[in-house]
Amino acid sequence: MSEAHAPLPFPRTDLALAATRFAREIEHPAIYHHSLRTYHYGRALGERRGLLPDQDYDDELLFLGCVLHDTGLSDHGDGDQRFDLDGADLAVRFLRAHGLGDDRAEVVWDAVALHLSPEIAGRKRPEIALVTAGAGFDLGIEGPGPLPPGYTDRVHAELPRLHAAAVLHDTIVGQALAKPHKAPPFSLPGELLRRHTGGTWPAWDRFTGWGDHDGHAPDAAPAPATGPVDRRG
Repeated sequence: MSEAHAPLPFPRTDLALAATRFAREIEHPAIYHHSLRTYHYGRALGERRGLLPDQDYDDELLFLGCVLHDTGLSDHGDGDQRFDLDGADLAVRFLRAHGLGDDRAEVVWDAVALHLSPEIAGRKRPEIALVTAGAGFDLGIEGPGPLPPGYTDRVHAELPRLHAAAVLHDTIVGQALAKPHKAPPFSLPGELLRRHTGGTWPAWDRFTGWGDHDGHAPDAAPAPATGPVDRRG
């Protein structure tokens, strides 16, 4: 890990250092810095909730989820799924190759795969929830309150923003333009692609292939359900 990051707390395990090198090698510098800031903000937001590292959650797992959460936006991680899923799969391949057990690797997979779903991630264990919280805070999404005075200035001094939000947007859209299936309708990548291209989403009835809308009267009373009848009692 670069000595430039020394003033900020990081796990110093061999695996954490290897994951940091891996992310730095494959990611745009702005995305790499965003990933590291995600850890610091996630950890700080956890402390506001009374969650202490290595007491209430595994700090190494939180760090691994944060530093690897956008690896799907690298050329190395650009597969055929949404970038969050590509990143989750890449993270697990990397961690297993470095000896991490399946149970711990699964926590990181969930943290990466769910980081675009705050309503779900927020109900999961801290190692998962705080990745989403930290990433959202770093992108300016409203968090649970301000952090200690001067903390964000300190983080930004060590890890400059480098136009992070703009780089993330352009990378997500660039992947989606090349592979539109990576941006399905109503997903975050899909919405960014729609806005970029000026496209529109198909109506709900275009998603159902059974003819359920044919002859349907929206104000009609629902038909009674059919099926097995429980005649007990």
